[in-house]
Amino acid sequence: MSSIHAAGTPLPKHCLCRACRPTERRRVSRRGFLASSAASALAIGASAAFVPCSAQAQTALSPDAALVRLMDGNARFVAGRLTSFDEDLAVLKQNTVANQEPFAAVLSCSDSRVPVELVFDQSIGHVFVARVAGNICTPEIIASLEYGAAVLGTAAIIVLGHSGCGAVKATIAAKPVPGQISALYAPIRPAVERAGSDLDTVIKANAQIQANLLRTASPVIAGLVAEGKLKVGAGFYELASGLVSLLA
Repeated sequence: MSSIHAAGTPLPKHCLCRACRPTERRRVSRRGFLASSAASALAIGASAAFVPCSAQAQTALSPDAALVRLMDGNARFVAGRLTSFDEDLAVLKQNTVANQEPFAAVLSCSDSRVPVELVFDQSIGHVFVARVAGNICTPEIIASLEYGAAVLGTAAIIVLGHSGCGAVKATIAAKPVPGQISALYAPIRPAVERAGSDLDTVIKANAQIQANLLRTASPVIAGLVAEGKLKVGAGFYELASGLVSLLA
């Protein structure tokens, strides 16, 4: 496990007004995405860089730059020096009514102690977030992240496990539970088989396994990764410190 934290500096704000948006940027329509095959979803045109102006949802970033932006934001969160609240929320709301262009996606646990936007110091429209207990890959979750990558243009996906995860703890214990809670066990069981009974070790293994599933089980995501347009990684969020570490 290694953590990546560059010294965060306030990032330039940008605009989504018509004057600042490149006319040549090609988009895949939402209706077209739902109707098309995985192969056609991969036909995404090259994105041109946005011109710095006032606040906007995102700027065109490479996969590496998207990861750096997330990790810089986490460094600010840990240091208690958030900048996202300084952004003009009224402008962000106005500019994201018609569409969204998040620069990254996060598959997070549903745990209320993991507020994804705060953890990465991001504001409205910046991060496409999918949440489910145990941060597991279900068909619906994979479909959501495919949409984020193929249609919205996210350049990076992080599967974010966290310390003290109740879903992983319950899977290790394997005790009877009410309702459909036990449906979470099967996707997490491979991490238990790989890592044993130590909670944090299993949590990290689960995040890595789910990230690998995204890379391999989805032709859409696998294709974007192969083309260098997307990176998929795993991370571990420490509740006590607030630190996110990227997992190898």
